[in-house]
Amino acid sequence: MTFVKNIMYSFQKYKFLISQLVSRDFKVKYKRSVLGILWSLLYPVLMMAVMAIVFSNVFKMSTPGISYICYLMIGLTYFNYFSEASNLAMSSVVGNFSLINKVYMPKYIFPLSKCLFVGINFLLTLIPLYAVILLTGTGLNWWHFLLPFSFVCLFLFTVGMGFILSTVSVFLRDMFYIYGIIVTIWTYLTPIMYDISTIGNPTLQLIMKFNPMYQIINFARSIILYGNCPTVGQFAGCGVSALLIFMIGILVFKKNQDKFIYYV
Repeated sequence: MTFVKNIMYSFQKYKFLISQLVSRDFKVKYKRSVLGILWSLLYPVLMMAVMAIVFSNVFKMSTPGISYICYLMIGLTYFNYFSEASNLAMSSVVGNFSLINKVYMPKYIFPLSKCLFVGINFLLTLIPLYAVILLTGTGLNWWHFLLPFSFVCLFLFTVGMGFILSTVSVFLRDMFYIYGIIVTIWTYLTPIMYDISTIGNPTLQLIMKFNPMYQIINFARSIILYGNCPTVGQFAGCGVSALLIFMIGILVFKKNQDKFIYYV
């Protein structure tokens, strides 16, 4: 818990540095781009359109009673944030070794800044997501005010994974390649393109429900698609899994951060 307090204190102390790192990432990402930040709005729409056409027409995927396009885009919006943020966080410490060697600063700032940077893009993608929600006739309801809980859980879970991955990648550079395979498998084990009820094996369904990304995405879908208030179990599933990985990530990072300098 002391480390968490130190993070909160350092976040205030180094907020200017964090803002500069986030700003730098934006400038690098959209450098020489004609559309610039508009890509954050266009990319999810284009990706959703392609996948919706492929999975609904080629693979005959459907979600009876609700919009499949909306179902798909919720899953993509949440999972794309996790995938991009965790990938960037993984390389953040290794990619800033030259800066770490010259100036003292808390090392956790680097994976945290990556998650914040992608988080801004995530908030922007909510604009096309809500456009799809309205255009498909899914509609809005009062439970949408509970969606920020899922955003916080997604952020904490991703930061925790970012701490773990950025630590492991310092000692094992092969992690950069291994994680690409892991994310691909994780994508298909998370019900993004399909409904978990289509899986005939109840045991496999139960195992898949232990996936934190399933819990977070399912929380959002229950509100947006079905207009329901999430159950206590759904709140617990999101919150506990996110906090657990966040705390594990903090412990792993704290235990190993002083060894980073020896693996430059």
